[in-house]
Amino acid sequence: MLASKLIESLRFKQVIPADYNDFVVSTVTQDTREVIENSIFIAIAGSQIDGHTFVPDALKKGAAMIIAQEKVVSPDIPVVYVENTNRAMAILSNKFYGAPSEAMRMIGVTGTNGKTTVTHIIEKIFREHGEKTGLIGTMYRRIGDKIYPTKNTTPDVITLQRTLSKMVEQGVSSVAMEVSSIALVQGRVWGVDFDIAVFTNLTRDHLDYHKTMENYAHAKSLLFSQLGNEYKHQGDNKVAILNIDDPMGRKLEEDTAAPVLTYGIKDNAMIKASNVVIHSQGTDFDLEVFGEKQHLKVKMVGLFNVYNILAAYAAAYAAGLPSEEIIATLTSFKGVKGRLQLISSSIGISAIVDYSHTPDGLLNALETINDFAQGKVFCVIGCGGDRDHGKRPKMAQIALKYSDYPIFTSDNPRSEEPQAIIDDMLAGLSIQEQSEVQVLTDRHAAIEYAIKRAQPNDIILIAGKGHEDYQIIKGKKNHFDDVEEAEKALKGRGAI
Repeated sequence: MLASKLIESLRFKQVIPADYNDFVVSTVTQDTREVIENSIFIAIAGSQIDGHTFVPDALKKGAAMIIAQEKVVSPDIPVVYVENTNRAMAILSNKFYGAPSEAMRMIGVTGTNGKTTVTHIIEKIFREHGEKTGLIGTMYRRIGDKIYPTKNTTPDVITLQRTLSKMVEQGVSSVAMEVSSIALVQGRVWGVDFDIAVFTNLTRDHLDYHKTMENYAHAKSLLFSQLGNEYKHQGDNKVAILNIDDPMGRKLEEDTAAPVLTYGIKDNAMIKASNVVIHSQGTDFDLEVFGEKQHLKVKMVGLFNVYNILAAYAAAYAAGLPSEEIIATLTSFKGVKGRLQLISSSIGISAIVDYSHTPDGLLNALETINDFAQGKVFCVIGCGGDRDHGKRPKMAQIALKYSDYPIFTSDNPRSEEPQAIIDDMLAGLSIQEQSEVQVLTDRHAAIEYAIKRAQPNDIILIAGKGHEDYQIIKGKKNHFDDVEEAEKALKGRGAI
C-alpha cells in the first residue's frame, strides 16, 4: 500500500513536507526494533517512555515516514503531525492490515473474572461446530491449533491487527477474545469490529491503574457502548450479553444500544441455571433458555463456572448455533489450565491450582472447594508486587476465614520485597489471627509445606498464578509452575 493512500485515513493532519516522494509501506510500527526499510514509525507519547525520542533510531533503520504529535527533527523524510498518535496508530494499523475484524465473527469478553474460561469454551463450541477459530487472551494467542505467545491479556493495537490479519489469511471465521479494562482505556481495541460483547462480572482489580471502582466500571462499559447505534437486517445485529446477577450487568443495559441477551442464576434472566448441585467431579444444573429446560451434567466445578458456561452458551446462541450442538460441547469441556485444575494423588490428597488473584476470585475458589471438601482445606496464597495494595488484606481475610490452614507466600513480587507484601496481607488480621497463619516467603517451600502436612481427603488450594509458568523477582523472570511444584511435592510423598 502506498503511504499516500494509507495516511488518507487520517482526516485531520499536517504533512511536512507536503510534496514528499511516495513509497510502498513495508510495515507500520511503534517499536524501533521492528523498523525496516520503508517503514512508517509512530511516535507514541507513553506514560513512561516517549516514542518521539526514538525518531533518530527509526530514521537510521530505514523509516520512510514519521507519525508524531510533538515537534520532531526529520530532515529527509516526511512527518505527519496528528493530535493523538495512539488514535492514529489504531486507524493506520486497521487500514494497513485490511480491516481484518470485519471479515470474521468477533466475540469480545470482558469482566474481572472468567474471561479466560469463557473465551476457551466459546472457541471450543465454534471449533466443534466445524469452524476454524482464533483465540486471543491471557494465556496465548491461538490460530487453529498453532499457539503464539502473548505479553498482555489484550495485545497492543498493531500486534492485534497483525494477528487478526493472519487469522483471516488462514481461514478463521470466529474469534473469541479477552478484552481487558486497561486495553479498553488505552484504545488497544479501537478499530476492532466486535459482533458480540460478553460481560462476566465486576469485582475489585486493577485499582493500581484505574484508581477507583467507578473508573474501572467505566472502562468495562466501553466495550458495550462501542458496539454502535445502528440496527442492521434481522440476525445481523450486534449483541450485548450481560450477567444480570451482577449490578454492573444491569448498568450496562443502559450503556449499549445493541440488543441485550441476559444470563444468570438469581434473577429473571433470559438464559438461566437452576437446581445447581456441585460435587468433586463436576456440576449438575438445569439450563433454562426462554422457559425451555434441559438438565446438564458438566465436568467443571463451581458456581462461578456455571456463570462461565451460561456466558459461553449465550454467545453461541446469539451467533445462531443450534442449542444441541452448544450443549454437547459444554458437557464435554474439561476446563482450562490453571483454572481449578485438579492434581489427584494415590493417597487421597488433592492439590488444586487456580488463577484466583483477586479477592472475589479467591472467595469463589475457596467456597467451591468447601462445598465438596471432606477433609481440611489448605490455602497457599500470595499477592503480586507493584499492584493494588488495597486487595492484600482482603485476600488475607478470605484465606483465613475460608480455609483451615492459610499459608502466606510470594506470588510475583516483581520489584517489591516479598516480606513487605506479606506484611501488607497480615495487616488485615488481628494479632491472634496472624498466629494462625504460616508464613513462607519462598513459594516452593510453601507448596511443599502444605502437601507434606496434608492428610487423606485434604485439599490444598494453590492460588494466584494458575497457568503462569514463571515468577518475577527483582525484575527477573524465573521458571516456576505451580502444577509442577505440586506434582514434585506429591511425588516426594510417594503419592503419584
